Amino acid sequence: MTQDPLAALESAFTAHASAWPQEADVARQCVELLRDSIDPFARTRLDGHFTASSWLVGADGRRALLTHHRKLDRWLQPGGHADGDTDLARVALREAGEESGLTGLRLEGGIFDLDRHWIPERKGIQGHWHYDVRYVVRAGADEAFVVGEESHDLAWLDVEAIAADDAMDPSLRRMARKWLQR
Repeated sequence: MTQDPLAALESAFTAHASAWPQEADVARQCVELLRDSIDPFARTRLDGHFTASSWLVGADGRRALLTHHRKLDRWLQPGGHADGDTDLARVALREAGEESGLTGLRLEGGIFDLDRHWIPERKGIQGHWHYDVRYVVRAGADEAFVVGEESHDLAWLDVEAIAADDAMDPSLRRMARKWLQR
């Protein structure tokens, strides 16, 4: 008998909180959102909704592919809205492929990182929370990316450099440190 996908996701949030106590508050908030009666996987839920992204590492594991996000104008990991899909790992893998143009990507393990961050009002859409569930995605042999319409640029950056760069987004530095600790 297979477990209900939402129950499995709730279990994954709980397990992540145990493994990473510093993210326990965000994990608790994700569980609360998951239990909400208004679909938390729809971007139209403007109190907040789930997104999924990837810590996209090169085949050697020493570099991460970051996107210079067009709308937010800063370096971030590839990711996007669930748009009704309750399989957030699948969403992360799909978004990694769409935003990088890379093929042969593969998902590694379960939830890698959780982050709740504010998205400011833009083009008439009110500001809202993203509950971002992040997964490790590894590139295959071909690491030649394609810059798409959602990005100003893409770049393979050394993970140690990301961890040490105070100008980087704090959640990127956190993921880089976690990756180096593995």
